[in-house]
Amino acid sequence: MRDHALSLLKELTEAHSVPGHEDEVRAIFVDELESTGELSTDRNGSVFCETGEGPRVMIAGHMDEVGFLVQNITPDGFIQFVTVGGWWEHSLLSQRVEVRTRSGEKFIGVICSKPPHFLPEAQRRQVMTIDQMFIDVGATSRTEAEVEFGIALGDPICPWSPFTPMAHEDWYMAKAFDNRVGMAGVIQAGRILGQSVHPNRLILTGTVQEEVGLRGAKTAAVQTKPDVAIVLEGPPADDTPGFMKSESQGRLGGGVQIRLFDPTAITNPRLAQLAIQTAREEGIPHQVTVRRSGGTDAGSFHQANSGTPSIVLGVPARYIHSHNSVIDLNDYLHMVSLTVALARRLDEETVEELTSFL
Repeated sequence: MRDHALSLLKELTEAHSVPGHEDEVRAIFVDELESTGELSTDRNGSVFCETGEGPRVMIAGHMDEVGFLVQNITPDGFIQFVTVGGWWEHSLLSQRVEVRTRSGEKFIGVICSKPPHFLPEAQRRQVMTIDQMFIDVGATSRTEAEVEFGIALGDPICPWSPFTPMAHEDWYMAKAFDNRVGMAGVIQAGRILGQSVHPNRLILTGTVQEEVGLRGAKTAAVQTKPDVAIVLEGPPADDTPGFMKSESQGRLGGGVQIRLFDPTAITNPRLAQLAIQTAREEGIPHQVTVRRSGGTDAGSFHQANSGTPSIVLGVPARYIHSHNSVIDLNDYLHMVSLTVALARRLDEETVEELTSFL
């Protein structure tokens, strides 16, 4: 599983899939799972692979990553852009990006920054806003960018950051661990479960447009009508300078996160207890988290149809929503193990008990 995990994480993190343009990750999902079950999509582009019989258990990750779209091209060939998903302007200047055209051709560019020599002292301390920034792709005019390069308004732009091993064993750096760790987990857990007997109808799912308001999860839930949803995520780690170590609930190497609460979703208490009990009984390292901010596709899934018990399992990732995030591979492997073990316990009787309130 380890070697497949590394090759899958590399392929997924280096894929170009910003909200509304998730084609490359969807293609990987299909290629990995086409022999596992029945493939389908909804009309927004979320993708599903279904296999088995019994209660409908969804294992879902979102395919998109935070990125940008071409908003305008200046007469001298610089690209103005808008964000899709949450960005902190501090993290953008001088970073490389990749523009993908309608034809699929890609161009590397850099978000422009002025050398400090040209900035007054007071201006150096200010944070530039997005509408003040430009991307340089090496075009000398708008005509060259549009006609020769094929770049057009609305083209998607993603960070450019290769999958990179770090000095610490099992630590890796890449863009888009939020949420390519989730997508890799869906694929690997799905393949493991698909090769054995499980007591349910698995709905392996890749959703679109999570980063812009959990949009894909809304239609995915209507399309598939899950009885339970296990959401796999790459949530922010809280183990770096500036955080209280005594309060850390997302430490690299601490195991899979089991999320009980965030402002968008309260985990079904019975499902939460089942996940924690499963982790303990299976000897899977885990860390329980209650979040003051943020949200995941569980925010849409738990409200879907007549209500769907939902839980979030995560791989803590440092510096998400930037060009370079960091994970511990062991946390990812523990997430896959817990996903498989939990899914195997979700038989008809257990699923019914999650919502038996009378």
